Amino acid sequence: MTEAKNLIIISASCGKNLELSKKFLERSKTLKIQAEILDLTSLDIPLFNPRTHNTENIPTEIINIKERLFLAEKWIICAPEYNGSIPPILSNFIAWLSISGDDFRNLFNGQPIAIATFSGGIGLELLTSLRIQLVHLGSQVLGRQLLSSYSKPIELKTIDDILRRLSQMKKLTT
Repeated sequence: MTEAKNLIIISASCGKNLELSKKFLERSKTLKIQAEILDLTSLDIPLFNPRTHNTENIPTEIINIKERLFLAEKWIICAPEYNGSIPPILSNFIAWLSISGDDFRNLFNGQPIAIATFSGGIGLELLTSLRIQLVHLGSQVLGRQLLSSYSKPIELKTIDDILRRLSQMKKLTT
């Protein structure tokens, strides 16, 4: 198996999806993949408003995180389904990234990303919406995804399979 030098696991909740992120982190270590968690709920990022925010007042946290994301070979996004779609905290984060400079498209273009959810409901609408958005931004979204809920527990073999498949992907360059 090819070893990933750098994996960022983005958690879009401080509950079950943070727990899911920690399971990905734990399994990454077992598979000798260097990984870290980016907990979006721990960031101090204002709600993006195009009337009051522009490319001249990007929060420092966004600039620093964007640099870390550029260096990461692969990403995993763990997010809950929120009203049948992407949670506001993740949409807000992507909105800030999208105005953070001319290189925004390069951040997503060709980027290998896996998606996962632990949702109180079905979770499939989140995974579908997120896949559509990430593909629109130019990312390579892994075909295998993790969908878990109270009635469908997280399976470690699925996490391991996603990590193995993701570790075989390379960022596409133009």
